[in-house]
Amino acid sequence: MKKSFLFLIFMIIIALSSFAQTTEHLKFKGVPIDGTLSEYVLKMKQAGFQLIGTDDGVALLEGEFAGYRGCLIGVSTLKSVNVVNTIGVVFPAREDWSSLEGDYEHLKSMLTEKYGEPSDVVEKFQGYGNPQTDQEKWINLITDNCTWYTIFETENGDIQLSLEKGDYGEYFVLLKYFDKINTDAVRSAAMEDL
Repeated sequence: MKKSFLFLIFMIIIALSSFAQTTEHLKFKGVPIDGTLSEYVLKMKQAGFQLIGTDDGVALLEGEFAGYRGCLIGVSTLKSVNVVNTIGVVFPAREDWSSLEGDYEHLKSMLTEKYGEPSDVVEKFQGYGNPQTDQEKWINLITDNCTWYTIFETENGDIQLSLEKGDYGEYFVLLKYFDKINTDAVRSAAMEDL
């Protein structure tokens, strides 16, 4: 009887500790991804970012991040919920494959050191053959024959690193943080629309 009671207490403690771990928000630059858009923007300004503007539930800031100057930071929320759930970092645009891949690999290495091994990695070229030179790889990127991303799943949310093409032909590394608690809240609000 005592053994089963102790086992039950042990299981309750484990369940409570795992529940407590999932109630923390994912952090961006040491700041939990939580609060209204204006509250979060204020925290980012205090962390050294300059506000460029806000529009339709998204704030755009600029500053230094992870040792890179001139990064654009997008803070996003669903207007109906007004809770921050996603942060995106656009790193400086590059004009050649080796610089772009160098940024990606450097950030991937730092993220792996901090969060452990990624849960998913896709780094491939589509089409015929396998490009060998940086110029061939760049051409595959320009012609949308390149899929390059890494995902880190944590108990507090997901982090995605990818190579992206901008609207005006610029190429850059994009890092996105998805807070689990607030993303679930946004999803729940969206589900009510259905």
